[in-house]
Amino acid sequence: MQQQNNKLRTFKTLNYHKAIHIPLLQFVILVFLFAHVTVEAQVKDTRLPIIIDADTANEVDDLYAIVRAIAEPKFNILGVTSAQFHTSPLATDSSVYESQRINERILQLIGRKAIPLPLGSNVPLKNNTEPASSHASNFIVEMAHKMPVGRKLNVVVLGPCTNIASAILEDPAIIPKLKVHYLGFWHNVETNMYDKKEFNSGNDPKAVEILLNTEGLDLTIMTATTSQHLVFTKAEVDANLKNRAGVSDYLINRWETYERWWTKEDPEKKSWIMWDVAIIEALAHPELSKTETFLTPPENTQRLINIHTEIEVENMKTDFWQSLKKI
Repeated sequence: MQQQNNKLRTFKTLNYHKAIHIPLLQFVILVFLFAHVTVEAQVKDTRLPIIIDADTANEVDDLYAIVRAIAEPKFNILGVTSAQFHTSPLATDSSVYESQRINERILQLIGRKAIPLPLGSNVPLKNNTEPASSHASNFIVEMAHKMPVGRKLNVVVLGPCTNIASAILEDPAIIPKLKVHYLGFWHNVETNMYDKKEFNSGNDPKAVEILLNTEGLDLTIMTATTSQHLVFTKAEVDANLKNRAGVSDYLINRWETYERWWTKEDPEKKSWIMWDVAIIEALAHPELSKTETFLTPPENTQRLINIHTEIEVENMKTDFWQSLKKI
């Protein structure tokens, strides 16, 4: 009888360990499969990894560009960072916080609150060696290091270059991991002459010099010379956005309530240059823009950069309105 009891206890013990072992094994297999699928999904994600850096509160076109970028299925928006614009006569002493608030509102209206919104620097660079560090510059560094081998982090700069230049100064190791798309200065294609007296460039001239001087940095410029041709009319904005509520009403309201300080022409605001939309459209559809290679200005480190020299305005406008229907 005792022998039978011993056998019974042994049988129960073995089955108990077996009962524990099988679920544990199943759990380990599931964890492995999940990790494998996650890594595989990241590798197979062919969308363009993008951070948008914008002085959103400065103008009207920034808002339209951000909404357009979020609507683009080819983009993987990793974050939207805020930028300062201290030279504007309408700017407060906390312009970056103004940009931050609008960024938050846009993502809330679109229902994309999960996208990170790191706060940028409220001041430009003091010199070419000291970063104006911020959550935004730290975020750029962090995301750049997370890029898989063979892929670059695309940083689209719609305002001053403060945050991206600071990131480069903080950690130069990210330079080969970056592709910077910058909207700034004027450029004569025929003579390769540069005019840096432009609003974005003027809000942080030292940061512009860092982008131009950094050897090995993949840099593409959408100049004011080229982007100035992308013009929206109030009539087409109303036709496409009126009575749609949500972010559509927000975009219309921005157009109607923002006061242009740089010109007294067109007081009824019947048209608006969509500088920032041009760079987003060119990134989403490279076939709509002609890009050429030029030497940097003679006062800068002599290296080759890419400059958008022509854009297909009507096709960009058509694509923009079709894309916003998806929001």
